[in-house]
Amino acid sequence: MEQNTEQDMEKRLTVLMNEYGDSVLRMCCIYLRDYQLAEDMAQETFLRVYQHYGDFNNRSSLKTWILQIAINLCRNQMRTRWWKNRSRTEIGEIRTDEYEDSFLEREMILEEIGKLPPKYKEVILLYYYQELTITEIAEVIGEKESAVKARLVRARNKLKPELKEVLCYE
Repeated sequence: MEQNTEQDMEKRLTVLMNEYGDSVLRMCCIYLRDYQLAEDMAQETFLRVYQHYGDFNNRSSLKTWILQIAINLCRNQMRTRWWKNRSRTEIGEIRTDEYEDSFLEREMILEEIGKLPPKYKEVILLYYYQELTITEIAEVIGEKESAVKARLVRARNKLKPELKEVLCYE
């Protein structure tokens, strides 16, 4: 009987990885700006989902819960001594194959987002790249909705001067 439960969980995890894996990887990649490290964090995210699935209490959506785990892992990674001692030149470039004609533009936008302080970067990533609502973002980062709205406004204001140059070449 225990084997069936384990097999069921493995099947459930496979479904979750297929459904949310790309989103988690993309968010980790943008957050950390290092593809290999992002892969590790995405893998660790689903390992934690597997280990703690029984702790999920349905107070938020499954996607929100999984993204919260991923963000916490990225935050923890950024607190390590190794991360802090890393030079910016060592940080890998994000590459994507879709819509090659606007690749440079996307790259520059991601670069500017990557320069934001973590509290602003995460709300931008969750709102625009993960398409979460303000309420869902508040659940993920453990803040009030008003704080999320304020961070989103501040993040946009920080990005606006930099992105104005990038977007005006279009």
